[in-house]
Amino acid sequence: MLETRPEPIPLSSDQAAAWEVLSARLAAHGVDLAEGGTTPRTAEGTDGEVLAVTGKAGSGKTVLLAQLAHELAAAGLRTVRPDYEPKRREARSFAVLAPTNKAASVLQARAVPATTIHRIVYTPVYDPDFEEIAEWIAGERREKPSTEVMTPDALDRAKASFESHGSVASALAAAGVRGSDFITGWKRRDEPLDIALVDEASMLEPRQLEDLREIFGLVILFGDPAQLAPVGERGAMVFDGLPDDRRLRLERIHRQAGDSPILDLAHLLGREGLDFEAFEEAVRERAAKDERVVIAPRADADLMCESPMLVWRNKTRLRLIAAFRAAHGIPPESLVPGEPLICDGLELPLKRRKERIALEARGLIKGAQAIYLGPGSKPAYQKVRILGTGEPGVNVGSIIQIEQPDGAEPVLVSAARMGALFLHGAAVTIHKAQGSQWPRVQVFAPDLWAASRAGQIEAGLPLWKRLAYVAITRAERELIWVTRAMIGRATTPLGGSGTE
Repeated sequence: MLETRPEPIPLSSDQAAAWEVLSARLAAHGVDLAEGGTTPRTAEGTDGEVLAVTGKAGSGKTVLLAQLAHELAAAGLRTVRPDYEPKRREARSFAVLAPTNKAASVLQARAVPATTIHRIVYTPVYDPDFEEIAEWIAGERREKPSTEVMTPDALDRAKASFESHGSVASALAAAGVRGSDFITGWKRRDEPLDIALVDEASMLEPRQLEDLREIFGLVILFGDPAQLAPVGERGAMVFDGLPDDRRLRLERIHRQAGDSPILDLAHLLGREGLDFEAFEEAVRERAAKDERVVIAPRADADLMCESPMLVWRNKTRLRLIAAFRAAHGIPPESLVPGEPLICDGLELPLKRRKERIALEARGLIKGAQAIYLGPGSKPAYQKVRILGTGEPGVNVGSIIQIEQPDGAEPVLVSAARMGALFLHGAAVTIHKAQGSQWPRVQVFAPDLWAASRAGQIEAGLPLWKRLAYVAITRAERELIWVTRAMIGRATTPLGGSGTE
């Protein structure tokens, strides 16, 4: 994915200043971005160094990260990918990481092969028969392997798939090889790595940063100081404690050019003394002038199939899910094709790791959005489509819970003993949505009003402001501000809104 070097982007003054500092620190680590060369990594002097690039939504952090990743690859550094890493230890390398799968997928949409921090702590063990194949696919060796486990045509298909998607596992799967055939397990990392670029660093926990410092010689964090800190950290971000000369601030706003009303509202939240009522009035004013901001008296049940309603309180989430299902006329104890789901993890023991690997290779990971397609091929198996993967459907043993409001027992609509755990995906909390984006987003304003009345403060900023900031910046093109606890009856049958 990074083999084709894009044209360098024009940098603003603050981006250029950050780039200069990053280039200097990389040079101290033996990486010359200007000339495109490297020197061997040394074990002394700069191991565990941490830098941070911070800025609010639209300041160009992710664009800068993506450009840096491309420049590192152009300088000859090997990419540590989600499912494969170079075996030549003398080669310089880098990894692009995020705290969650959702955050990693945003980078993947920019052709950057990102993975989660958890996945980098554990490394895949390849079957010896596929080791040479993986090296050839990833460009680690020039000679095409001669092997009995794959035909020459299958090898070519795998190579072509890798050049489009940058994943060794997906490439092999595209050639008809099961994940359990080529990855035999995972092991705790023993060897150190080189350089890490970490996006969404506001979500990073202190322990995770320490783990990264133990593994990498240089860690570069990219984070938004206005977002929500990890639960239990009282609003503190891991980059807050860095010295000033290790924090590079981006101030100029770039994303959603053309006087974006969404970014205008996001940055309005930084105004001192602004209360919720004044902010909501500003939302109304923007909506009267720009179609990219919409005031809605009720939730849109059709849109909730494509992107979840964003809420603060869990009880609101459960009530909206129940209202969504009622709006579509779904019986309370049934699940019908077209309903949105969110994977909440894989409940599989270590002895079934091959099955886990195969499912993860097809995109079934925690946080993945899915559409229910119907019963699977075996009892307690269901067929789901994982959004964003291109897969027509995955047949998987499933544990699907439809949680109920007001403390009622969840409805268990699929009860495999082990498999993928799914929750309903029509609504999610703003905390869970952090790191994701959708073209159109509905924000449940009554919950933000309730947060403003709670009076909670996080790191000197009212909690409702942080919640509102994260919620509205999840919208790429259109923000829908839902003002009342009502939902309109669905007008499009499930599966007919473009999600099927």
